[in-house]
Amino acid sequence: MDIQPFLDRRARLIASMDSAGGGVAILPTATEKTRNRDATYPYRADSYFHYLTGFDEPEAVLVLIAGQVDAGPKTILFCRDRDPDKEIWDGYRYGPEGAQQTFGFDEAHSIAALDEMLPGLIANQPALWHSLGFEPEWDARIGRALTAVRAQSRAGKRPPTSVHDLRAALDEMRLIKDGHEIALMRRAADIAAAAHRRAMREARPGRHEYEIEAEFLHEFRRQGSQFPAYTTIVASGPGACVLHYVNNDRQMQDGELLLIDAGCELDGYASDITRTFPVNGRFSGPQEDVYELVEAAQAAAIAAIKPGAHFMAPHEAAVKVLAQGMIDLKLLHGSVDAVIESEAYKRFYMHRTSHWLGMDVHDVGEYKTGDEWRVLAPGMVLTVEPGCYIRPADDVPAAFHNIGIRIEDDALVTPDGCEILTTAAPKSIADIEALMAEAKS
Repeated sequence: MDIQPFLDRRARLIASMDSAGGGVAILPTATEKTRNRDATYPYRADSYFHYLTGFDEPEAVLVLIAGQVDAGPKTILFCRDRDPDKEIWDGYRYGPEGAQQTFGFDEAHSIAALDEMLPGLIANQPALWHSLGFEPEWDARIGRALTAVRAQSRAGKRPPTSVHDLRAALDEMRLIKDGHEIALMRRAADIAAAAHRRAMREARPGRHEYEIEAEFLHEFRRQGSQFPAYTTIVASGPGACVLHYVNNDRQMQDGELLLIDAGCELDGYASDITRTFPVNGRFSGPQEDVYELVEAAQAAAIAAIKPGAHFMAPHEAAVKVLAQGMIDLKLLHGSVDAVIESEAYKRFYMHRTSHWLGMDVHDVGEYKTGDEWRVLAPGMVLTVEPGCYIRPADDVPAAFHNIGIRIEDDALVTPDGCEILTTAAPKSIADIEALMAEAKS
């Protein structure tokens, strides 16, 4: 394992803390969650914790100390002890010594020693870096440590006099991906694209949505992905008009579209792809009309992604194309400007075109700075996912009923524009139909 990216990130965070006056940062990882009785959900480390450590065992806490003129900065990990008996049942543990050596910490201690050591670590520090309000148990735990420090005031101990939001500082770091992160996201995109190709080959009338979902799970794991990045959406027919449809239990019918929103997670990083295609392998005329509209809207959005553009520029570009198309298809009436100003288009397109992507599928990072939309910069990754969802209604042409289409790709902002990471997933009508025809031959 290459630990250098994690060392670099810890150093950057400490430098940021130092520039703000120093202090001590406390960051616990995620806890194990009970699924039922004595069975737990598959464990996943907290994204912030993994970002700084690469250490993915539960019951671990990272402490960073900045601003020490004489002693210098310090990185400390608290983790589980080695336990041969438990390791027989649950597998290998690094233990403090192994974790320190493997992951490059200055110190490592037993998690059992944390509460005893915590008051000493925060005493006489100018600031506490922690994210209050997210984990009540941790808020209380740190509160007890602060109380213990205050009790030692006669001995010259004093608690931090200010609190900084640690997650806010890390959000800004995580928004710009480094080379290590981009490489993982490219690989995650390739794995997800392969799964979408597999789904196109396997889909046909009479099969159930969950059978196609199983193809994704198989391909993700076969290529080394640890988890789906989110609950896979496999929505056929009317289900394609439900944005977060996850039942995945319907039998697919001839003549319907199948909308699949599915991405994988690789070493903590997500991909996010949506493709929509005909169950029988051939688009009907109305399906083709709506598909080409959404595809054109996505092309306009992608063209708007470049350094210096604001975050909403891709959405605004997509909405202009969609509004005109909805008028052309007789779904809406009036001028493009009127349809946009009145937000009439939201009847058929009700979500935003993009969100940040990274360790979390809806990744961290503010979308505005002050009252202004954030300006795009190289290293940011965002999705591009316009759609059109047409539910049956008296004023909607019957030929378009239950056509739900979304096309989603992952875009890395580059110095010259953007790089689409997910091009390996077929997108054009010609490419989709050719792949599906080949699978049937």
